Amino acid sequence: MRELLTDSVFFGVTLSIVAYLLGDILKKKTGLGIFNPLLVSVAICIAVLAVAGIDYETYNASAHYLSWFLTPATVCLAIPLYEQLELLKKNWKAMILGIGAGVLTSLVTVLVLAKLMGLSHQEYVTLLPKSITTAIGMGVSEELGGYVTITVAVIVITGVLGNIFAELICKVFHITHPIAKGLAIGSASHAIGTAKAMEIGEVEGAISSLAIAVAGVFTVVAASVFAGFL
Repeated sequence: MRELLTDSVFFGVTLSIVAYLLGDILKKKTGLGIFNPLLVSVAICIAVLAVAGIDYETYNASAHYLSWFLTPATVCLAIPLYEQLELLKKNWKAMILGIGAGVLTSLVTVLVLAKLMGLSHQEYVTLLPKSITTAIGMGVSEELGGYVTITVAVIVITGVLGNIFAELICKVFHITHPIAKGLAIGSASHAIGTAKAMEIGEVEGAISSLAIAVAGVFTVVAASVFAGFL
């Protein structure tokens, strides 16, 4: 059976899709944020690979096709932006300042924690792109000399945590304005958080989509500067 799975061209893709669908069903059945489909699918994939004794390289050889859809999926977030174009024009100054504040907060937080925990420069730059979409974050990490695979894992964890806690944090701090919610979620937890923003509201989803793109551009520039601080 192990040989059959490892030799299959579609094993990794099939496992990933089935695991995600199971996670989606579990989330809909329970309604609990902790059962985020992405988080559940990661756990299922790890469990299957561990039980079957299949290494990551073998799995990725047949699963990497899914990454081809990452960039197009991110670009598709432009659709809700177009639908809220007038709203964007009216509030562009607040949006730029809000996203800038989010990016700066993320980078400063990583810098402070890296110094407190005694991280090396390579480990530090690995964490810098944690709050931007994977498609951009991988390139930033690679250019700065970080561990790209760890960067991807950190980006996913950041997004999942944002997806789980975004609505709760907005309630705790009494953040009620749709634009403020969208900016906070998108600049802090990229595409995975944006999925939650779209569940909260149409405006929140559109603004969060904008925050992903702008935060990515800001981080590409700012991360190069922050990389020299440690």
